[in-house]
Amino acid sequence: MTFRPQVWFPPESGQPRQSAYNEGMSVVPLHTQHPRRFEQNRFVYPVLSRRSGGISVGVNLNPDKVCNFDCIYCQVDRTTTSETRFVAMEQLLAELEETLTLATSGELFEQEPFNRTPEPLRRLNDIAFSGDGEPTTYKNFDEIIAACADVKRRLGLDAVKMVLITNASMFHRPHVARGLAILDENQGEIWAKLEAGTEAYFKLVDRTTIPFQQILDNVTAAAKIRPLVIQSLFMRVAGEPPSEAELVAFCERLNEIQAAGGQLKLVQVYTVARKPTESYVAPLADAEVDAIVSLVVERTGIPARAYYGAAQP
Repeated sequence: MTFRPQVWFPPESGQPRQSAYNEGMSVVPLHTQHPRRFEQNRFVYPVLSRRSGGISVGVNLNPDKVCNFDCIYCQVDRTTTSETRFVAMEQLLAELEETLTLATSGELFEQEPFNRTPEPLRRLNDIAFSGDGEPTTYKNFDEIIAACADVKRRLGLDAVKMVLITNASMFHRPHVARGLAILDENQGEIWAKLEAGTEAYFKLVDRTTIPFQQILDNVTAAAKIRPLVIQSLFMRVAGEPPSEAELVAFCERLNEIQAAGGQLKLVQVYTVARKPTESYVAPLADAEVDAIVSLVVERTGIPARAYYGAAQP
């Protein structure tokens, strides 16, 4: 099958979109391709990230595919057996150093499929802790964050961010709090998932036994210490977009976090870009994503940014 959707440059809220095609560049949809293996790597993989606006080097702390959420839009195939169940720290760090070196030297862009990356996106933006599950469930989370920070420092990449992509379910655990503090000292940024305004919608989308209030409390506590980015994926469920009431409630939760002293520097409003777990999940239209961005800015005052799924007029 041949895929030909556009690759969107992430715009600031309120600014017009630009596509690589509009700039006269022929590209493949690398933002839809996030394989967990790169060459022979088991734990580290580069991707062209639509939210990073460049190359993001992913670190998979959940090769066993175990997650405490079971999101209906997740692209991880949990029906297949994982090739490895444990994180081998020495191997992970070696893979990280090699992949960072490939990205910074430019050698990465000589290899398929990265040789098709548009020139403006040929930049190393971050090391992202994400992967096939919730990274903060890794029992040595603080140790691996510290070790990866050492690799980054040794390579002279102080300006490269360390991004934690998380559902915020484990922030209250001491070893996770220590890991977050290490991130703070190493150009860290936390992208905390929050994409519901009510308990019912939270359960529908994220399918977890963890109470919604625990997530809200954890996000609030973390945001009191450092500014957070909120990542919010909205979609059509059985053909229906989130209701206006749900989106208003979502904005109310953001306002409650701010009223409690939490610092929220950006809301990433995005939709499905890769094949989801459930067939009844589909992306929102571009205009629907834009409308949510406008609602968030209007009701909360927090900057918001749109990231699109399949290209639409």
